[in-house]
Amino acid sequence: MLVAAPERWDEACFMIPAMRALMASGLKMGVICPAEQLELWQTLPGIARVECPAKARALVPLIAGKWQASLAWEQGLAADALELAKIPRRLGPAQARLKRRITHALEAKVGPLDHRVRFYLSAVAEMGVETGKPEFFLPAEMGIDPVRHAVLLSPESDYGPSHEWLLDGWLETGRRLLENGAQVTVAGVDGRTTGMADALARELCDGVKFFRAAPMGGALPVFAVHGLVVAADASLPHLAAHAGATCVTLFGPNDPQWRRPLGKRHAVLRRHVECAPCLLAKCPLDMRCQRELDVERVWEAVETKWKRAE
Repeated sequence: MLVAAPERWDEACFMIPAMRALMASGLKMGVICPAEQLELWQTLPGIARVECPAKARALVPLIAGKWQASLAWEQGLAADALELAKIPRRLGPAQARLKRRITHALEAKVGPLDHRVRFYLSAVAEMGVETGKPEFFLPAEMGIDPVRHAVLLSPESDYGPSHEWLLDGWLETGRRLLENGAQVTVAGVDGRTTGMADALARELCDGVKFFRAAPMGGALPVFAVHGLVVAADASLPHLAAHAGATCVTLFGPNDPQWRRPLGKRHAVLRRHVECAPCLLAKCPLDMRCQRELDVERVWEAVETKWKRAE
């Protein structure tokens, strides 16, 4: 079965347990993915990877006649190519925009507050595949041991500025980590031009390393080196969780019950305000969900995870 990976990083991470379930069922599996996701799918051994080119017709010769079944999660270039390649059995969730591209619709039975991973698992369960095994939800085997006391701070979000905590809070958290002997690295996020990550690294001064997680998939080994990642709600904590790091994720306009990183070892924090969750990339009001997130609450969660990592 050839599966078209979602284009968003967080959605790709949420799909991984369903992909593992399909692999465990004995199916020969392949994945179509954007070039920047190749490193992510390399962490699942045994999957054939097909890089998605810029045009659907360019993908057709790479897949036509080689697969008897496919699974597409969303309308897009990959779904178009699966139809053009005449894959005999084309599965996908019963969504209006996708229906004309597939031959067999799957009912994704999820409630309004279910975690997003349930969307993928419920669709695969419709195929008669067992989805509840704990090993489907484990981090990847990266073969990298975390460096003692190494902490990664990621203040930027590729979801937009409303998802970013204030710089003063990050500075106070970073200073307390340094005072407690942490080796701090600050990560910038590709596509963000606010300069918050650069400013944080600069203000924390000597001994703090800086790197830009671009491309994001290529940074997976860096995430694995850090036992603790403190991050804004963004794609980065989902990839860091997959790489084996423990994450403290700071939510604003998003709902952690729906989109928190996978795994019970993580912590999520948010200040619930009357306008949340708005899910907006840019706040039309006063950023109150970020402004009212207290430093002491954040530090308490960070310190707890920090001590456990030791």
